[in-house]
Amino acid sequence: MRIYRGVAGAGMSDAELLAAHASGDARAFAELLSRHQDHLWQTAKRTSYTPEDAADALQEALLSAHRTAASFRADAAVRSWLHRIVVNACLDRIRRNRARPTVPLEDDHQEPARPRDPMDDCETAMAIDAALFTLSPEQRAAVVAVDLEGYSVTEAAALLGVPEGTVKSRCARARLKLAQQLKYLQNERNQIHP
Repeated sequence: MRIYRGVAGAGMSDAELLAAHASGDARAFAELLSRHQDHLWQTAKRTSYTPEDAADALQEALLSAHRTAASFRADAAVRSWLHRIVVNACLDRIRRNRARPTVPLEDDHQEPARPRDPMDDCETAMAIDAALFTLSPEQRAAVVAVDLEGYSVTEAAALLGVPEGTVKSRCARARLKLAQQLKYLQNERNQIHP
């Protein structure tokens, strides 16, 4: 067992922490998650339709990563490996939800009110998030990985387990649909700031 100095695992790399966890170190996985929890949560939220689904998918993904840590091959970064597990868990949950759709308890046919916040940045972020959820799960995962997370097409292809051309076409279709849906934002800004 490795003896830590100060904060548990602070001097260890992600790969070393994952190996230590696989070898039975009870604190190593917690340290690894503390390093990446914000990124993984944001990934789950951007890939899922609801915060509840994101939380459930993230929990499933982390359980899977915890159980399969010994099978990690160091051919990718640990963060990329975790990212892929989270995206796959989100996509699995979306597929399951489609197969078993839920019915709301209350028959509420009202459209949600669009919050009007005086801060343009906040309103724009909300509009982009809403537009992201109109994309197919595959398109959303690709555009989130490339445009929001900053992965290259090659890295995104590896994360998503699809060819680079598929990532490019999904991103292109997603961007076109997003541009059409968000066109009104540009029109509003032009009216406010002529």
